[in-house]
Amino acid sequence: MSFNLKKLEDLSDLAGKKTVVRVGFDVPVGAGRVLNDFRIKKTFPAMEFLARSGARSILLSHRRDEKKDDTSSLLPVFEYLKNQTEFKISFAKSLSEAKDKIRDLRNGQFILVENIRREKGEKENSADLSKKIAELGHVFVNEAFSVSHREHCSVVGVARLMPSYAGPLFLEEVENLSRAFKPTRPFLFLMGGAKFKTKLHLVEKFMQTADTVFVGGALANDIFSAKGMEVGLSPLAKEKVDLANVVKSSKVLVPKDVLVENLEGRISVKKSENISKDETVRDVGPETLVFLRTLCEKASFIIWNGPLGFYEKGFSGGTEKLAGILGRVAGDVMVGGGDTLAAVSSLGIHDKFSFVSTGGGAMLKFLSDETLPGIKALEINGNF
Repeated sequence: MSFNLKKLEDLSDLAGKKTVVRVGFDVPVGAGRVLNDFRIKKTFPAMEFLARSGARSILLSHRRDEKKDDTSSLLPVFEYLKNQTEFKISFAKSLSEAKDKIRDLRNGQFILVENIRREKGEKENSADLSKKIAELGHVFVNEAFSVSHREHCSVVGVARLMPSYAGPLFLEEVENLSRAFKPTRPFLFLMGGAKFKTKLHLVEKFMQTADTVFVGGALANDIFSAKGMEVGLSPLAKEKVDLANVVKSSKVLVPKDVLVENLEGRISVKKSENISKDETVRDVGPETLVFLRTLCEKASFIIWNGPLGFYEKGFSGGTEKLAGILGRVAGDVMVGGGDTLAAVSSLGIHDKFSFVSTGGGAMLKFLSDETLPGIKALEINGNF
């Protein structure tokens, strides 16, 4: 699959030009420090190109904290860039301040603007805010595939108002993930996490194109329940979803055994069909991991997104063991998703996979729809 996207690297006359760049600096922070810099480092090639080309660059991003606060500060990211890299960078508390500071910005330098979601209208794709962003520069670069499933001002709105280009990371994501549409076989799709309403379409799609679909995490609870099995106190989808086709499909597999926690906090291993009413599923069991190893070793092409257990509450064992398994298989493996990326990072095995996506929701949306609002905006509006 190919898209009509203009590339940042094709620009040969950037010296002195004000360049608005949407980046994906939504990274975990603790005690005011960046805890995982994978997404930031993946942006370095674009930043290095802009610096060498003499562009005057305005970087826009958002960041959420663990409480899902969309307006968490980007100051820790700024401190990281200022102290851990050679980039000449300053910080602006708002778009208005950035407009003032850009007058003193020299060629090859950067301004990182505070969380763009603090600006009124960003998530609503406000025409006024889009215009305000566009007035900052001469060209727009989307280097934030991870947020390009959102129809926000800094992703879609601004691209309609100025010459627009795709950055190298953006293109890398699109090109690699597009391989899922014509996969080598056997093709194994591994899906974890929660929110079946948003993931059902993708599961049903890959039921048609993959050879095997394994569903774990909280998603598996919904399948267990749809099969008439007891799931105890385990979380289920808040909105009812029709899993009739999923349950009937011989391609869709679920955990054989699970780790459960009872009301007293005791952890035990149970066969999936033997969960009690007072128990909560927390992770996959050892038999399931042996089964997954066999599946993974036989596959030629694998996509994995989403944890197998309640990762954010410390039940990371199954997810990290699956990451280790996938890091050792001979097949072509692509992984993505926030908790999936956390597991890969904790093991330090990014280089063991064919491709590690910076996207979570964006990766799933692209695999589902085979395009994104951010891609469409560049295709339609990139030709000025």
